[in-house]
Amino acid sequence: MTRGSDDPRPRTGDRTRGPGLPLGRPFGVPVYVTSSWWIVAVLITLVYGGIVQSRLALGPSAYLLAFVFAILLYASVLVHELAHSLVARRYGLPVRRIVLYVLGGVSEIDREAPTPGREFWIAFSGPLLSLLLAAGAFVLAHFTDPFSVTGELLFQLWIANLLVGVFNLLPGLPLDGGRLLRAGVWKMTGRAHTGSVVAAWGGRVLALGVAALPFLFAWSAGSTPGPWAVVWGLVLAGFMWMGASEALGNARVRARVPGLRARALARPAVVVPADLPLERADHRAGEAGVDTIVVTDDDGTPVSVVHPAAAEAITGERRARVPVSDVSRALTRHSRVSADLEGEELLAELTRHPLPEYLVVEADGALSGVLRAVDVNAAMAGQSPSGRR
Repeated sequence: MTRGSDDPRPRTGDRTRGPGLPLGRPFGVPVYVTSSWWIVAVLITLVYGGIVQSRLALGPSAYLLAFVFAILLYASVLVHELAHSLVARRYGLPVRRIVLYVLGGVSEIDREAPTPGREFWIAFSGPLLSLLLAAGAFVLAHFTDPFSVTGELLFQLWIANLLVGVFNLLPGLPLDGGRLLRAGVWKMTGRAHTGSVVAAWGGRVLALGVAALPFLFAWSAGSTPGPWAVVWGLVLAGFMWMGASEALGNARVRARVPGLRARALARPAVVVPADLPLERADHRAGEAGVDTIVVTDDDGTPVSVVHPAAAEAITGERRARVPVSDVSRALTRHSRVSADLEGEELLAELTRHPLPEYLVVEADGALSGVLRAVDVNAAMAGQSPSGRR
């Protein structure tokens, strides 16, 4: 699966460190595995170990072979995710990381594919590679003794990749099949938003179907569903429902991107020298009717922006002595954006260099205001930017 490209809101946190244990950087892509993987590994070992013992009569070693199957399953997931990541990078899309967790894996890609064709190939590359690996292992398995350790491992390998490939082709987000459906609808309608909405609702329908499967199978067999089947069905359905709902929410957010305008979102600001006491800076801001203060150096060049929380922490008589430079957040060389930026261009610039705030400057270099990432997120969530601080 791929994730992250649908949520266009600027981030200001750590974009590379992942949850869990780092496994390495194959092809330069950071890979992490969460502690939840052990839940699946233990369950597979316990359940599948008995099956291996009945087939090969290996004694306790059967459970070791079952544990190897758990590793092969997640290795198959990793290869699947690497296919997504490498194709995305081939198209110039930055890949943040791959995370393996209890229900599979996810490739976190920072930007949305620019065309439905590229969306299709990024999504299809994972299942395609999984099915090719399954086919290769299936062929090799026919040349080995099925009741040998090698035969069992090849059987495990083709089953694991078949499961990963087929499951991810189901037509609903957050699965790869949902992205294929999204690409198809996008191609037909010319609207990525419509594709996202259709694929997200497809994911919700699939989630309901997965939850009902244990009961349908039991009903067709004239029995009652086993507790483990019900639990896993509900867990998987819940995961799919939440992923589809997140995709639907992100689609609504992305629909607001064309309305973003740097000049309109910028907060008006007063400009003060670095040694001006906070109390006097507040007075100037109050007279101007603004709540944002830009700090300059001796040459009049903006160097920082007063941090509201830090300024509010200075109370009483201290406000008359503490200079604004002591409660300001420094600007960087990426802290300036053109006032003319809007829509996808503005979003791409903010995503390229995530910061808490930016100076919005006119073509002649004049300061238009200060753009805060929280205000962009509020606008994309459909909230009014008024009354911010």
